[in-house]
Amino acid sequence: MVLQASALLNVATPERNKWLKGKSIVAISQFDPSGTAYTFDVAEEYREIFADNRRRLKEILFAFQLANLFFEPSTRTSSSFASAMFALGGDVISINGVTYSSMEKGEDLIHTVLTEQEYVDAIVLRHKDVGSAAKAAGRLGIPLINGGDGEGEHPTQALLDLYTILREQKRINGLTITLIGDLKRGRTVHSLTELLLSYDVRLNFVAPEVSRMPVHIIEKVKASGVPYQEYTDLHEVQKTTDVFYMTRVQKERFDSEEEYNKVKGLYRIDMAFMAGIKSDAKLMHPLPCLDEIAREVDVHPNAAYFRQVGNGKFIRMALLAMVLGQA
Repeated sequence: MVLQASALLNVATPERNKWLKGKSIVAISQFDPSGTAYTFDVAEEYREIFADNRRRLKEILFAFQLANLFFEPSTRTSSSFASAMFALGGDVISINGVTYSSMEKGEDLIHTVLTEQEYVDAIVLRHKDVGSAAKAAGRLGIPLINGGDGEGEHPTQALLDLYTILREQKRINGLTITLIGDLKRGRTVHSLTELLLSYDVRLNFVAPEVSRMPVHIIEKVKASGVPYQEYTDLHEVQKTTDVFYMTRVQKERFDSEEEYNKVKGLYRIDMAFMAGIKSDAKLMHPLPCLDEIAREVDVHPNAAYFRQVGNGKFIRMALLAMVLGQA
């Protein structure tokens, strides 16, 4: 079934082939409800073609080339961008890790992206430094897509997350969405929260005191007028939540092992917890998942995180075609 996002969300969309052509995607603030719905509509169009006759997609980005520059570990983001580019008929140059690039020799990020610009039509960048994507995009003459900049943003993840919510619940307005875990350091929850502020939702933030949502994000929520509540106990929102968005505690971003050990394992969703949620509530996770969701939950019909992964491919197909002026 093809989902018509613009109709479900009751918004007009930009003129085709022009809205993002030649532009970089560095922050989720670039996406208003109109642009977001357009992205979802393109993703749905490609999903339908992929299911019917995927060879038709090969003409969309035929002879275009993408550089996947990932200087932090990635499985889903790097793989889905590569898969998306191949599905649309393009080619991919992949660099995974500083060790396998000239940055190991001391080359700085700007020279790296300026070099890659000479080979490709677009770049996806993941880097440990907050603001790195915007900095790099400012020097380029081709589109750059932010694949995650440290604890900063992950705009394409936020888009696929919202797309998943819409596909799972057939609506966004009126939902209560609960974000759980390491909200301080999680770039996925930062971007998703910002994106949700354009809709009629209620937000719950569940985290230990040391991992609360950053003040600058809370201030944006307050300014938007979207109702929100902060909790430390997940069970307080178990029966009122429509979408649970679980995240892992990000060990690699803690200053010490001791600080990490204080918060790891505080929240865990198992089958007993799932038995107490609303019958139509959905469980999402940006992955990777460590022990915060019991493995037996993977097969629960309300567990949407692998469907969420699959949605990422179609969102990134849409975004690549859009920045290259083909959608």
